[in-house]
Amino acid sequence: MLSVGLTGGIGSGKSEVSRLLVGHGAVLIDSDRIAREVVEPGTPGLTAVVEAFGEEMLTPEGALDRPKLGTVVFGDSAEVARLNAIVHPLVRARSAELQRAADADAVVVNDVPLLVESDLTALYDLVIVVDATPETRLDRLVRLRGMTEENARARMAAQATREQRLAAADIVIDNDGPLDTLAKRVDAVWAELAERAARH
Repeated sequence: MLSVGLTGGIGSGKSEVSRLLVGHGAVLIDSDRIAREVVEPGTPGLTAVVEAFGEEMLTPEGALDRPKLGTVVFGDSAEVARLNAIVHPLVRARSAELQRAADADAVVVNDVPLLVESDLTALYDLVIVVDATPETRLDRLVRLRGMTEENARARMAAQATREQRLAAADIVIDNDGPLDTLAKRVDAVWAELAERAARH
């Protein structure tokens, strides 16, 4: 089994790279999706979040009110740390469980948006960084996701720098160009991953 950490700044196109790798046969472990699952109604994770941040973080239906929680923690490093201390261990435990369930010859891609920020590089056999210029990322966030420029810049600034991500990379996938160029690059990366997995 080859365990791969996949990361990239917001707007870099990491989700598209994940999709392409899955198309080649990778087993995907999506940290964002797991982070949502571990705080679903009835979970110990949601109970812990409510204990830490209050009942007002719940919707009338009893689910986590993500936008409300976001307004409480965004831009406040102490509150972010408090939330992460609850959610991150649950995500790591579930990710490890899913990885153990994968076939022995699998390429397991762990899609971890804050891999560099959380200093998780040592958990993986290698790290892939999806890279795009700040200008490209800003354009995508505003044009494709409908963010205001101010909001997009704030989200980008809250993450690791481009230089920090590149320094952590074993493989860099440049994604400033069109989708067909990205697909060709991912084809080449997959060939390398499959070869490494076979040797592993």
